[in-house]
Amino acid sequence: MAKGRRSDFIPRGVPKASSQSTGNNNMMQRIQQMQDDMRKVQEELETEQVNVTAAGGAITIVITGHQHLQSIKIDPALVDPSDVGMLEDSLVAAVNEAILASQEHAAKRLEAVTGGISIPGLT
Repeated sequence: MAKGRRSDFIPRGVPKASSQSTGNNNMMQRIQQMQDDMRKVQEELETEQVNVTAAGGAITIVITGHQHLQSIKIDPALVDPSDVGMLEDSLVAAVNEAILASQEHAAKRLEAVTGGISIPGLT
C-alpha cells in the first residue's frame, strides 16, 4: 500500500463493492423463508384441532386453528326442556371460548415463525 493512502479509500466514480447488497440479499432470503413458513403454518392450522370444555365440562367443542367448528358435544344432564335459554346461553359462551382458544393457538403458532413481530391480518 502506498504511503499516506487509507485502505478504505475508493476514488470517486468507482462503485464501492458493498456488503449492503449482500445484506439485502440475506434479508430477502430471510423474508422469503418467513413467508414460506407462515404459509405452512396457515395450512397446518386448517387441520389442527383445539378441544375446549365449558359449562363445567358439560359442553365439549372441537374447533380448528382456522376457527371452523368440528363438533359440539353436550352432556344430556345439561339439557332441560323447561330451561332452553340456559342451554342456549351456555352454548354461546362455549363457542366464544372455543373461538378465542383457537385464535390464541394460531397466534402462538405464527409467533414461532415471526419471532413475535406483529403482522396484522395473519390470524
